[in-house]
Amino acid sequence: MITSDKTAKEIFHEVMQNPQRVPFGFGKKAILVNVDPQKAYTRTDLYKTAYETDPRQLEYVNSLAKRFREMNWPVVWTHVAFLDSAEDAGVWGTRTDTPDSLQNIKYGSDRTAFDERVEIDASRDVIYTKRMPSAFFETPLQSLMVWHQVDTVIITGGSTSGCIRATAVESLSRGYRTIVPEECVADKHESYHYANLTDLHLKYADVMKVQDVLGWLDERIAQKD
Repeated sequence: MITSDKTAKEIFHEVMQNPQRVPFGFGKKAILVNVDPQKAYTRTDLYKTAYETDPRQLEYVNSLAKRFREMNWPVVWTHVAFLDSAEDAGVWGTRTDTPDSLQNIKYGSDRTAFDERVEIDASRDVIYTKRMPSAFFETPLQSLMVWHQVDTVIITGGSTSGCIRATAVESLSRGYRTIVPEECVADKHESYHYANLTDLHLKYADVMKVQDVLGWLDERIAQKD
């Protein structure tokens, strides 16, 4: 094992500056999966469980979603919610039992509601409730992707070390090119955030600047016109 006195953030930036890293790249058609941009995780003014990395995160997510709709490509939003009994949280909900605990994000509560800043088009966007880290786990996401014949998954949301990582690993495992726009994901602590961005970029996904992702989408829109 290599040891280092460098911070996770420093290591991440070193990895990102390595020109020899071969990207998976974009495919022909993408899906946008926005993982849990709900108040429990975004409203730092309301909930202890919330976090913010880039203050423009949700603005960037909205910009991505707008371009996806222009291409008539699928846009997915997920959020976490559990029964009053919390039995659908399973063993994941057994470590703590406080008002802030995961299994106490109840259906219909303010904590499960999407952040008011995200722009969801209820007439065409797809919303899934998930109960475990990956957006794929026991949701219809895979079937949706097959129907739309996508080969690329762009993932936003939080947390980088939890649900983003789990979704990205499962995306790659299912054979999809996987893109994580750096400014569009967040975590509670910069150490977890950057350590997992590094690991994702080295193994499972292309971690990219959001402007590069937006640029690719703009090129596809121009080609479409």
